[in-house]
Amino acid sequence: VQLQASGGGLVQPGGSLRLSCAASGFTLDDYAIGWFRQAPGKEREGVSCISGKDGTTYYIDFAKGRFTISRDNAKNTVSLQMESLKPEDTAVYYCAAGRLCGREYDYWGQGTLVTVSS
Repeated sequence: VQLQASGGGLVQPGGSLRLSCAASGFTLDDYAIGWFRQAPGKEREGVSCISGKDGTTYYIDFAKGRFTISRDNAKNTVSLQMESLKPEDTAVYYCAAGRLCGREYDYWGQGTLVTVSS
């Protein structure tokens, strides 16, 4: 059972990135999938989550209106589309799978680095 986050990179302020969370060994649509991030010197924080049952989405305030979480069940992936990126969005982004958004997560991916800089 593995989760792998990908899609990070260097982007200029105002730019966009699409992160992807892929699963092997289990079906993502059975789980709530959360995206988290950890900036240097800061604690990990939640970014967004999509529930496993009805696809309800949740966003932390800084992500509302800029980030969009979505599922592609055919590909067994969950994506996080990030727009209007700011330098303060620079962090390692992680995806995680659990039974419910906001509860304990059972599986974590290894993280992908997003750097927003000119």
